[in-house]
Amino acid sequence: MAEPFKNLVGPQLVRDLGHHLARVWPDFDRARFERTALDGLGALELKARAEHVSRALEAVLPANFDRAAGILERSLLPARLDDDLQALRTDERGLAGIAVWPMGDFVARAGLAHPARALRALHALTQRFSAEYAIRPFLLRHRELTFAVLRQWVSDPNPHVRRLVSEGSRPRLPWGVQLKFLIDDPSPALPLLQALQGDPSDYVRRSVANHWNDVGKDHPALVADWLERTLPGASVALRALCKHASRTLVKRGDRRVLAVWGLGAAFRGEVAFTIAPRRVAVGGAVTLTVRLRSASSKPQRLVVDYKVHHVTARGSTSVKVRKGWVVQLAPREVRLLTKQHSLAVVTTRRYHAGEHAVDLLVNGRAVARAAFVLVGASRPAR
Repeated sequence: MAEPFKNLVGPQLVRDLGHHLARVWPDFDRARFERTALDGLGALELKARAEHVSRALEAVLPANFDRAAGILERSLLPARLDDDLQALRTDERGLAGIAVWPMGDFVARAGLAHPARALRALHALTQRFSAEYAIRPFLLRHRELTFAVLRQWVSDPNPHVRRLVSEGSRPRLPWGVQLKFLIDDPSPALPLLQALQGDPSDYVRRSVANHWNDVGKDHPALVADWLERTLPGASVALRALCKHASRTLVKRGDRRVLAVWGLGAAFRGEVAFTIAPRRVAVGGAVTLTVRLRSASSKPQRLVVDYKVHHVTARGSTSVKVRKGWVVQLAPREVRLLTKQHSLAVVTTRRYHAGEHAVDLLVNGRAVARAAFVLVGASRPAR
């Protein structure tokens, strides 16, 4: 069994921090830091461990934030100008990788009263481990200053800094504090994305795509407008960015976005859709079978997805769109498609007994429905 990811923030990380901070600051109370950081660490989950270690740093670093930030900066591995994440590892030269995470937490907390100096520290930290979580409090508390700095960073020579511009300002960054003001109005960040969409680093461009995908969850028309402007004449790399950026809206069947990708036309033909077995227990699987018969004299490019109406604990339904197939259907062709849908227990979904309807979507339109009955799960509440 693989070791839990949370264990990366463990005793070795604490020792590495202690070693390198003592190396650059002779007055560092290494014994007190390590004792405080390790006390209770094993009982915590990943994010809580990072915060716990950052609190131990706060207990021993100078109260003067400029001095404390300087110590952290001097302890770092020399910066690189590539985006090789495997190279960002702590060694005898300094700290890098996940060991830098608690340092970012410290800066995000202790540096809020000193935003200009804190942002300089995050510029250094993100070149060794992403500061995408640490910068978000500054976007919330010091919005104008932070955006002014981000506008400068879009042309930084280091790809990790350029990626921070996009990733740190994502409205719905996983694990990060949501930026409600950007969920409501993403326009302050859009010029940054525009400046970065042609970045030479795929690492940066993928972050831009993820940011646009966040925007599309709340403002689909903005993404559709951007795609309509951007896709004509786009390079291969930019088309790939656009495809990744529009993935949620394609799954949702957004008509404008599907049309941009040449997937907006209604299917011309006949559809047969079945699910077997009819009854299935939690932990099992059902097989979806789709038979498409084209009635067109021209080829048809189709995105075939399916929407599962999961029964909830209260007896209502929760809808989840799942990816199916991308099909180039020849004139008058008959195509058979099959796919297994797993009902294995996962941490992100709890299954409940009852009939689960499944809609078949072709180019975003529901064209057929089938169902299966899930047994062996907890009964919906009455």
